Amino acid sequence: MDMIWILVAVIVVLYIWYTRIIGRKNSALEALSGIDVQLKKRSNLIPNILTIAKRFMEHEKELLSAVTQLRTQADNEYDAGDPLAVSEHLKSANALGGQMGRLMMSMEAYPDLKSDQTMLQSQQTYNEVEAQISAARRFYNSSVTELNNSIEIFPGNLLAGFAKAKVMPFYETDEASRAPVDASTYLD
Repeated sequence: MDMIWILVAVIVVLYIWYTRIIGRKNSALEALSGIDVQLKKRSNLIPNILTIAKRFMEHEKELLSAVTQLRTQADNEYDAGDPLAVSEHLKSANALGGQMGRLMMSMEAYPDLKSDQTMLQSQQTYNEVEAQISAARRFYNSSVTELNNSIEIFPGNLLAGFAKAKVMPFYETDEASRAPVDASTYLD
């Protein structure tokens, strides 16, 4: 009789752990979806910024072209259940963010562009969207931490296959964002 209770207890513990993995996987996918919503907002804003910038920034065609190309790449569909595809999607989003940051800094050299009211509104909206992306990134990374911990810790490592859960990548900033800022390059 004691063996039956032990077996029932083991089954209950495994079931609880299994449901936690499923819940955490769904939470991570929800957080990824939240990032995608914010990235789509940014993507939808970029053509407006580029259209305004093209009127003033004739010497920055290479940068404008790079932003357009990265936007197309970042908007590609991907499999949210495939950690490698998610990682590539997040890298594309980071690359686009980096080029947009470069574009915003380049705009400083164009006084007419800086004073254009539509551009000022677009930049303000862009900054708000970037703040929302940052918040979504924190939520996603928190969800991924919980999921990855539940998968990598025993008995989760045994149950992850049954739950069709895989270790998900973190949404990290690009290398350029991690580098220290040299203010002298902006003061010349």
